[in-house]
Amino acid sequence: MKRTLLGMAEAGEPLLRQALEAIRAYNEAIAQRRPEADLDRLRIEADHLYQIVINYQLHKAGTLGEPVH
Repeated sequence: MKRTLLGMAEAGEPLLRQALEAIRAYNEAIAQRRPEADLDRLRIEADHLYQIVINYQLHKAGTLGEPVH
């Protein structure tokens, strides 16, 4: 399973949109030279949402494996 924008789009537009908005917010914060604590929070949020999209796509393809609780 390729981790491409097209592949992520199959995870659903609202989830993909949320992940992309988080990545944009992080990049804007870098450009604005926001405090390190803000950058860390935004980076973690963007990474988390991106991983959710990837995991959803892998789950949908049947390659994610057993759920972790």
